[in-house]
Amino acid sequence: MSWLYLTAAILFEVVGTVSMKLSDGFTKLWPSVAIFVFYTLSFYFMVLCLKKLDVHLVYAVWAGLGTALISIVGFIWFKEPVSTVKILSIFLIIAGVIGLHLNSNN
Repeated sequence: MSWLYLTAAILFEVVGTVSMKLSDGFTKLWPSVAIFVFYTLSFYFMVLCLKKLDVHLVYAVWAGLGTALISIVGFIWFKEPVSTVKILSIFLIIAGVIGLHLNSNN
């Protein structure tokens, strides 16, 4: 169940970050409100998974996969520039998260 909570935390963090972009510097009401709603949900689920999982693992997975996912969303949805170095960097982030998980006792 902890991994399901962590997955929810990551997805809510990504939606919260997309809301930041859509808020246009807090000039649009609903995306601005969504930032706080989705980040609150993200932290809520992260706290739940911390009951069973180590903090180093939870934070690395949350930050690493959240960064990788929001990068992909930026490339696809916001048409941000893509380069070989950016793609390779995303794979390195994911490899680091996998390495931490494989070396964890959870």
